Amino acid sequence: MMSLTVAALTFGIIFLAELPDKTALASLVLGTKYRASYVFAGIAAAFALQVGLALVAGSLLSLLPQRWVEGVSGALFLLGAVMLLWHHDDEDDGHAAKEPSSSSFWKVAGASFVVVAVAEFGDLTQIMTANLAAKYADPLAVGIGSWLALCAVGGIAIVGGQKLLRHVPMKVIVRIAATLMLLLAVFSLVKAFTG
Repeated sequence: MMSLTVAALTFGIIFLAELPDKTALASLVLGTKYRASYVFAGIAAAFALQVGLALVAGSLLSLLPQRWVEGVSGALFLLGAVMLLWHHDDEDDGHAAKEPSSSSFWKVAGASFVVVAVAEFGDLTQIMTANLAAKYADPLAVGIGSWLALCAVGGIAIVGGQKLLRHVPMKVIVRIAATLMLLLAVFSLVKAFTG
């Protein structure tokens, strides 16, 4: 039987760990550009995949050399910042979020899924989920608590992005997001090279 206490404890730990994470930043940016429900569907599916991987193979992820994890993370942050800046240069600086056509649900949800699935791979919250599952021997409770926490942070970021766009131009949001991603890339790469 699933323990609600373990699920609640996991929710609290993962929620706090995910708040300052790159996935929240990615969700915020996606939420400023596309319909919130489409983005949320994609990120919720990605979180389910990542929690599943954490429960099944998370212990193996924690055995990877930390320098490799940091190096790959740094490269992904750098790539994300460059793509964010490059893609934004091709778009107008409108203040309204794009409203995808009714047939674009799969495109937006799919892109959101890929962005979050890649960003979460080997992430701290994924490793924490694996450790909590091993500690409590209740993978269902840990999995549900972790997934709900990740979805809650993603949802807050998406809604926050939609509200933020009413007061701050998209160009400023993109530049701030790209700057944060560049800082995270430098931090990760320095850790990868210095051990």
